[in-house]
Amino acid sequence: MESTVLTALNFNAYFGKNQVLKNINIDIHKNKITAVMGPSGCGKTTFIRCVNRMHELTPGATVDGKMFLHDEDIYSMYPILLRRKVGMVFQRPNPFPSMSIFENVIAGYLLNGIKLSKAEKAEVVQDALERSALWNEVKDNLHKKGTFLSGGQQQRLCIARAIAMKPEILLLDEATSALDPISTASIEDLLFELKNNYTIIIVTHNMQQAGRVSDRTAFFYLGEMIEYDLTPKIFTTPKDARTQNYITGRFG
Repeated sequence: MESTVLTALNFNAYFGKNQVLKNINIDIHKNKITAVMGPSGCGKTTFIRCVNRMHELTPGATVDGKMFLHDEDIYSMYPILLRRKVGMVFQRPNPFPSMSIFENVIAGYLLNGIKLSKAEKAEVVQDALERSALWNEVKDNLHKKGTFLSGGQQQRLCIARAIAMKPEILLLDEATSALDPISTASIEDLLFELKNNYTIIIVTHNMQQAGRVSDRTAFFYLGEMIEYDLTPKIFTTPKDARTQNYITGRFG
């Protein structure tokens, strides 16, 4: 029996009067990778921005319906506490340019005013960098700027920064779209390791990537979730003609 970590019930999101998510109902399962795919403008990124409540930071943005982390209503939680439990990695690597690799990894603790001893900081940094498969590449340069790294390394540093806070859910918004194929492959390999400890939601417009890395796939179109199932079923026997048309390249 799969354990559910995140649930959306009749969930809607708006920018002003423009409705961008329409009646989303989905269960996200623990220690699984869920891909959210669909053409540009279909609501994929808005959905995950609602999961960690970044959507509401946009002026005029509102939501209704329900979204739960386990049994707790996400929209009744204090946003800063929620974002400790729901980490996010963005499309382009964004290490803090004024900070060293070491400082980037523990930035969440610094920004939240969480005190750590010198030994605790060292432990957090090493653990997060090891989990993000970056430790061996940077352990001798921890006090160099994060921007000194290659694009793929910078993205793994951003993953390390997100998981350093020990979240339950890791959100990745097209996190490999700005990377070269070798860096993309290394991130994808990393996801298989990370799902042992985290529940992962990855937004992608790359159908091949969704097919390679995810356990389940949700297909979004024009703000609706058209279909959600085990990834092999979505790609081989979709139930909805719109899913079939997207997968076969008839639109998108």
